[in-house]
Amino acid sequence: MANPFQSQFDKQKVRSLELRTEPIEHRRKRLKSLKTWILNNKGKIREALHADLRKSATDTDISEIFTVTTEINDALSHLHQWARPQRVSPGMTYLGTAGKIQPEPKGVCLIIAPWNFPFNLIGSPLASCLAAGNTAMLKPSENTPATSKLIKEMVEDVFEPEVVTVIEGAIPETTALLELPFDHIFFTGSTNVGKIVMGAAAKNLSSVTLELGGKSPVIIDETANADDAAKKIVWGRFTNNGQTCIAPDYIFISEKVKDKFVASAKKYVAELFDSKSEGLSHTQDYSRLVNVKHASRLVEILDEAKNSGAHIEFGGTHNANEKFIEPTLLSNIDESNRIWQEEIFGPIMPMKIYRDIDQVIDHINQNDKPLALYLFSRSRKTKKRITKATSAGSMVINDVVVQYAHPNLPFGGVNHSGIGKSHGKYGFMEFSNQKSVLSQRIGLTNALLFYPPFNGFKKWVVNFMIKWF
Repeated sequence: MANPFQSQFDKQKVRSLELRTEPIEHRRKRLKSLKTWILNNKGKIREALHADLRKSATDTDISEIFTVTTEINDALSHLHQWARPQRVSPGMTYLGTAGKIQPEPKGVCLIIAPWNFPFNLIGSPLASCLAAGNTAMLKPSENTPATSKLIKEMVEDVFEPEVVTVIEGAIPETTALLELPFDHIFFTGSTNVGKIVMGAAAKNLSSVTLELGGKSPVIIDETANADDAAKKIVWGRFTNNGQTCIAPDYIFISEKVKDKFVASAKKYVAELFDSKSEGLSHTQDYSRLVNVKHASRLVEILDEAKNSGAHIEFGGTHNANEKFIEPTLLSNIDESNRIWQEEIFGPIMPMKIYRDIDQVIDHINQNDKPLALYLFSRSRKTKKRITKATSAGSMVINDVVVQYAHPNLPFGGVNHSGIGKSHGKYGFMEFSNQKSVLSQRIGLTNALLFYPPFNGFKKWVVNFMIKWF
């Protein structure tokens, strides 16, 4: 049976070859057109995100629109620099040659986006893809239909289908797309689906960027400012209803600051998400879970934890049919519970008291490497030790989540939490092939020393080079 997207892929393949030789300014024009559409249609974007996730207008501006426009602005400011060939030293061995690294477009790219930040997580990689000079086929999530429809409208308004096109649908459409020999695949989603994407990519030897998830731990030691930590963690955890891949997932906390942290966290839930005292089920500042199925899963693992003796420090109220779960903090967790084992991806946060930092380090290192690791501490010794003794896609000290938007830091995971990096120059590099270009002179060259026959002088030169070069 013919692939339903083969024809579109073939057209983009032809166009991608044309884009390789076009002036850089054409890439900038596409990025400017994308930015203009976004700025002119902020109202539509807000409406779509409210329909899908009940996000407030300001939350959408910050977490969906700004994150894309800043990516575009960064590319517009630095594209000529990023795309410029980088000359490299020949060293003693290659005297007489000229070497450079030339970033070149990979070709036809597939971008598969998730539902938790459905506009941001298709718009940001698209900006990097276009900056690098590629064509793109976009697959938005079927779980956020209003945003998916809007993305299709945006792309049809701004781009020729041979440059960018949108494929809507669910698993059958994604499966068909993954059969095609893309030059690069950028996927954001769960680790389990990431393995499927990587397996499909391997059949065509397509390169991949996998932005995955996992359980991102938080450590709060005895030197931490508990009130400061509480405010930042409450914001980072419960924004977007906890449906954020880099949200703090679980907490290890020193007994010395536990009570202060809990009291402050409860206070900040009200201040940040119910400032008008309307009730968390009514306020516009508290988003909703994506669907009833996801809400029911979270209620199930919450009930399992409670039945196993977990203590609710605050929260716990829920209505799965309304896709609502109150911000919830749990303690006294049985480590066999799913809530301690699985990525939660919702507004429930387990917390465990620790007495020995070595046990915390061992726990982190014995499990899959997280996408992010957060440490709240004033101790220089602890900061240095945790940084060196653990591995994570990113680490933040005395804050959470903010690393995502840093313009000059790569974003991505390691092993189970992801492969490859994105944002800014790193996103441009991910969608580019770093082609080595070596220019040799005609006639007498150093390389002739390695041509047979190997006389005594040539052998002496080889041994000298082995020892000293």
